[in-house]
Amino acid sequence: MSEQDPSAGTGASDLPHDSAALTTWLTTLVHNREYGTLAELRRSRVRTNAHIRAGWYGGDDHRDLFERVAFLFAIYHQGCPTPSYGHGSLGAAARRIGDGTGRGPDNPGAQRLLDRVVASRRVPWRHLQHAITRLRSCEQPPPSWATLTEDLIRWNDRKARIAYEWSVHFHTPPGATGKRGTNP
Repeated sequence: MSEQDPSAGTGASDLPHDSAALTTWLTTLVHNREYGTLAELRRSRVRTNAHIRAGWYGGDDHRDLFERVAFLFAIYHQGCPTPSYGHGSLGAAARRIGDGTGRGPDNPGAQRLLDRVVASRRVPWRHLQHAITRLRSCEQPPPSWATLTEDLIRWNDRKARIAYEWSVHFHTPPGATGKRGTNP
């Protein structure tokens, strides 16, 4: 007698977390103008129902990480009338940070910020918040929230080399193809 997978045919993932569902829920908050819930997510020191709900998407292993990504999302979308799913990695997004004097590697502030992010052994939450705030102030799109979440889950995986990948994406010129065949 063979066992059947209870998630077979239901579309459920075999992963204990769902970063795409978190992104969908967060963008729905912006789309439905649920500013109170987004404000709760911006309160990082107080654990609210919104934080708990964001943590549900992370399962037991990644609850805190998902709550913190929801915080970053809420910071970026403060006062925004339309949601942004973002695109690319944080390295590609950091390449868009800057002003008239230069962006990305040509901007010393963006270069220092990315250097601080990728030099960290632990997930650099404070520097990530600064990067998201800088993207918002430069009116540039954020990184893909689902990709950011997955990258942060694998931050300490030496084989994944997330910090290295972000550095490559930051320094890769626009239009150049990278290892994956596209420049995020």
